[in-house]
Amino acid sequence: MKLGEALTLRSQLQMRFKQLAERLMSSSFTQEGEPPPEDPDALLHELEGLVAAINRTNLATVTRSSRTLTDALARRDYLTVLQAAFHRVAESASEAQVRYGRTEIKLIRTVDVVALRRRVDELAKERRELDAEIQEANWQTELTT
Repeated sequence: MKLGEALTLRSQLQMRFKQLAERLMSSSFTQEGEPPPEDPDALLHELEGLVAAINRTNLATVTRSSRTLTDALARRDYLTVLQAAFHRVAESASEAQVRYGRTEIKLIRTVDVVALRRRVDELAKERRELDAEIQEANWQTELTT
């Protein structure tokens, strides 16, 4: 199984478990002598095994830029957070100032909005390229068992 397939399966298993939890709550009683309609232990065991295999594979797989998938995922998360933060600062600094008279306090920008937006675009590009590299590795790598 390819890593990409395992990631899709993990997502499906997590959804199934969420649905299972809801079904178990609604069927918490069964007729005497009847087994419960769902087995949460089996699903949890399958999900745990799959997550462990994905994590082992991410740690062992090296991308074309010579970093492990684990490091690439961490870098992608970092870029996402940084891009969002810079975007919020640029938006905030771009807001028009409303002053009703000369006696009101004038606020001045402490950041270069144009440079900040350029940096946001650079981060977005790096993140897109890294994401493509991660997806490429996901679909070329066999899942470690």
